[in-house]
Amino acid sequence: MPIFTHNGIELFYEDVGEGQPIFLLHGLTSNSAMFYNEIDFLKQERRVIALDSRGHGHSSRLEQYTLQDHIEDALALVSHLALATVDILGVSMGSYIAQGMALTEPKKVRKLILVATKSYSEQSSLAELFDHYPEKFDGLSISEKLAASTSYIYHNQSKIQKWNKQTAQNSRLLTIKEQSIAGEAIKQFDFRSQLSTITAETLVISGKYDRLNPSEKGRETAIAIPNATFMEFNRSGHAPNVEQPKLFLGIIENFLD
Repeated sequence: MPIFTHNGIELFYEDVGEGQPIFLLHGLTSNSAMFYNEIDFLKQERRVIALDSRGHGHSSRLEQYTLQDHIEDALALVSHLALATVDILGVSMGSYIAQGMALTEPKKVRKLILVATKSYSEQSSLAELFDHYPEKFDGLSISEKLAASTSYIYHNQSKIQKWNKQTAQNSRLLTIKEQSIAGEAIKQFDFRSQLSTITAETLVISGKYDRLNPSEKGRETAIAIPNATFMEFNRSGHAPNVEQPKLFLGIIENFLD
């Protein structure tokens, strides 16, 4: 796994295949290993770069960082690899980074896929979920809340459990403190006033049963981006790429072509 050093921070990434480059950006507390299925599929015809964002996976663990740091890291890697243009697939936190990349360097981003996304946040998605369902979560400890939240986040629990197990085999897990630091980095952001300047052809995919980043937030994001298409997966929650993988891969292959 290659290492790229940006401003003294070590960033690990996968780089496989040949062809039009596509960047894969993972979700909060996860890492590039979550994309094992997508990498195997996409590398047949494309160059696939899957980054471990700072504070995650095998990249440097830090006491503090921001969403802007994530965006600058990813753009620095694009520059380091001397890529003229890239396609980007970002899931959840990765989709926020992807939006920032497309806004900062619009000429670099050819196509943009935003999965389980939103364009602004005033508090963490989990805190918002807990506040939205007080009858379910009030009075529970944090560990109890996290355990109870799974059914509100994902629809196909068996596929998620298998995916988590497979991902964990190639992951360096975050401590509770590191998870908290990672969450703080994306607690507050707002791209809404800038989305109209995105020039990349964009596909937004949300899951019908996602209560972490509900599909209406994905639809709102797509409406604000010129030349964007919105799709809702009817048998998915927060991970459409995992819960309906065949449909997901077929749709993104068609979109990228």
